Amino acid sequence: MSEKKEMSRVSKKQAQKSKHTKKGNKSKKSSSPLWKKILIGILALIAAVLIGGMGLFAYYVSSAPDVTENNLTDTVSSTLLDSDGNEFWALEGESRELVSENDVPQVLKDAIIAIEDQRFYTHIGIDPIRIAGAVVANITDGFASEGGSTITQQLIKLSVFSTGTEDQTLKRKAQEAWLSLQLEQKYSKEQILTFYINKVYMSDNQYGMGIASDYYFGKPLAELTLPEAALLAGMPQAPNAYNPLTNPEDATKRRNLVLDMMVENEAITSSEAQEAKSVDVSEGLIDHSGEETNNLVFDPYVKEVLAEVERKTNLDPYTSGLTIYTNLDMDAQQRLYDIVNSDEYVLIEDEDIQTGISLVDVNTGQLKALGGARDQEVQLGTNYATELKRSVGSNIKPLSAYGPAIEYLNYSTYEQVVDEPYNFKDGSPVNNYDGNYEGQISLRRGLVDSRNVPTTKIYNDVPKSQVDEFLTNIGIDTSTLNTGEDGLVESNAFNGDITPVDLSAAYAAFANGGTYTEPYTVSKIVLADGEEISLKPESNKAMEESTAYMITDMLKDVASNNSSRVGLNGIPQAGKTGTTNYTDEKKIEYNIPENGVPDKWYTGYTTNYALSVWVGKDDYFDSIDNVGSERLLPQQIYQALMSYVSESVESSDWEKPSSVVEVAVEKGSMPAKLAGPKTPSNKVVTELFVKGTEPTAVAVDSSKEESKEEEKIELNAPEGLTATYDEEADALSIKWNAYSEKDISYLLTVNSDSYSTNDLSYILQNPPEGETSITLAVQSGDQTGPAASTSVLIPPKKEEEEPEEEEPEEESSESSSSSSSSEESSSAPAEIPSSSSSSEESSSAPAEIPSSSSSSEESSSVPDESSSSSSSSQPSSSASEE
Repeated sequence: MSEKKEMSRVSKKQAQKSKHTKKGNKSKKSSSPLWKKILIGILALIAAVLIGGMGLFAYYVSSAPDVTENNLTDTVSSTLLDSDGNEFWALEGESRELVSENDVPQVLKDAIIAIEDQRFYTHIGIDPIRIAGAVVANITDGFASEGGSTITQQLIKLSVFSTGTEDQTLKRKAQEAWLSLQLEQKYSKEQILTFYINKVYMSDNQYGMGIASDYYFGKPLAELTLPEAALLAGMPQAPNAYNPLTNPEDATKRRNLVLDMMVENEAITSSEAQEAKSVDVSEGLIDHSGEETNNLVFDPYVKEVLAEVERKTNLDPYTSGLTIYTNLDMDAQQRLYDIVNSDEYVLIEDEDIQTGISLVDVNTGQLKALGGARDQEVQLGTNYATELKRSVGSNIKPLSAYGPAIEYLNYSTYEQVVDEPYNFKDGSPVNNYDGNYEGQISLRRGLVDSRNVPTTKIYNDVPKSQVDEFLTNIGIDTSTLNTGEDGLVESNAFNGDITPVDLSAAYAAFANGGTYTEPYTVSKIVLADGEEISLKPESNKAMEESTAYMITDMLKDVASNNSSRVGLNGIPQAGKTGTTNYTDEKKIEYNIPENGVPDKWYTGYTTNYALSVWVGKDDYFDSIDNVGSERLLPQQIYQALMSYVSESVESSDWEKPSSVVEVAVEKGSMPAKLAGPKTPSNKVVTELFVKGTEPTAVAVDSSKEESKEEEKIELNAPEGLTATYDEEADALSIKWNAYSEKDISYLLTVNSDSYSTNDLSYILQNPPEGETSITLAVQSGDQTGPAASTSVLIPPKKEEEEPEEEEPEEESSESSSSSSSSEESSSAPAEIPSSSSSSEESSSAPAEIPSSSSSSEESSSVPDESSSSSSSSQPSSSASEE
């Protein structure tokens, strides 16, 4: 029994073992290697992608348009309409004579194929090798002389689609490839190449290389030389950029690249290429500058239209067949052209003087006319209205200082500020155009008389983030205000780079009550298929209505002061002058006349239009005269054009908004006080306040107060101010005569440090090297009289091995000599007599003088005309070489 059981147990074990073995063998037999599974998966994925791609490709090409011979030979032109809907320009050649295959020389064929499609004669319409190369180049961010499209594909783009990014979709690419394959089946290679040669745009409104050959060289294609053929072959990639008439340097680079590619493609030898490169790109070019053409009248406007369409839509107006509805006022454009290009309205004697002019509708933001340059000789040439890189001088003051102060700090037009010696943070002085200081004055006075010191103080009162916000809201890019600097700097209180177009649009926001609209030339475009695209920008509230009105009210005073130059026969208007200046060093370096300046500006506006005018020269260091007739050219041009465009519209005055109150205050009160019943009439001024911030206290009327006012007027500058430097003791000794009145003290300012004393002398130990400026004023109670001033040059200390004498701070060429005098001294102590400056209003002691980063001056024979110059430490186009 036990044996049977044992045998049975063994039998079960063997059976179980056999079962496990079979199971293991079965499992092993059913498994396959991992790589086979991956391979099968990849093949399946590729098959799915191919099938899906073929299906998608078939779906796309099913809706591909037909290509006819008319498509291949006709130009797809765009038409420009003015504001009245009249066609004034078409983007197509005036003549459409097509060249035949026999007209095309082999040298031109070789050049085109080398730069555009080296496998043109071997591919079937698309070039997989070329596409792969372009993809690799894009991935590696490298440089490729050719893109992914063949000549056949480019012809399809030019004939059916466009070169714009809106046609760079997968669907368009699929249709383009399919149509290229079809085209290669229907036409020979030579026919396709000839279609391409006749189709491409060649700048200056010339289509086709046959037309371009005659336009640029005055010869047919068959007579082209190697360098000429290479030039034409390279132009279609960027016709305007490679135009040899307007951009010879870039045209030369492109031509030479074509020659190199011809060598690579074995079409020419290296020696032939070098010989062709030695030929000046301008050799043999036809000069079109003397040709009479009405196109030049509106050329700057057309240039901006084309740029705007491309910028906003990515459509190529040369090849997209657009109808472009512009905002051009043709009558205004013609008058503007005549004003600056003839002597009929304004006499411009110096033929080198250039202008940049922008006229904008303040209520819509539409650009109505543009003055790009005087005596323009080429189409789509320099456009100073949109491309100018010059400082606007004091034209920026309402934008960067006074506007933000009213908007964010609720400053009134009466706000009091002390016009006094004042420094930027680096210690360089801020100077007024007349070299004088007026003491306590109003915000209105500071803007209307264009005084730099009060303006800079007001600018510094407002946090820079808010100044930046205000400027941004009115379309001013603060990152481009200063050459070499990104962001605001202290000198932006009175200078900064702004184009005439942007300046006119910014002032338009003051004119219309605080709404900003980006200036624009195109209202809408209509595509070839009838689709309409609006290009009208959105408007935004840039500032409070109170800010716009108060700035306008002050700038009306500027226009009034210039009425003999900008008067519009009673039409209400506001405006601002501006002048920039050279540093003294640049005047010496470039032999610039004492009264020479680089730029003159006037920007003004009515309730209908804002007009900005710049006058200068192409060469920054070729100055214009700031005392002769040239200084008035901006105002004269403004008057001539604004008078004309205002004839056909109703021009009303600005209505004071409910957010602004007009208050009679006692002149000189600080803080402002209401004029009392017995306040003398000559002490009453009417100013504007933001509602809720107007004064409530009434000025005290008493004989004592009147007596004190009289005392204020009688304060004079102290006499006998001298400064002597003792080199051995390294001490600066300052002395002055006693003032005749009692109960006074003296306010002594040495550079940026101020001291109050009752003594008649002061000794400063270890004074810093360089020029030390010294002012002395009398104080009586809360009043400070006009200051006497002097300066002394502290030579380098003896311990220095090679002392270098510091140059004195530059001063404006028209600074008043009565405000200060100085003599340079390099070794022995010098005693320097004082000079005094007068001030009409002076009622409070100067605050501690902060420092800054640049110096500036206003320079003009007309008080409200301003100019500015800065030290090299402060980036500003008006102070540095451009």
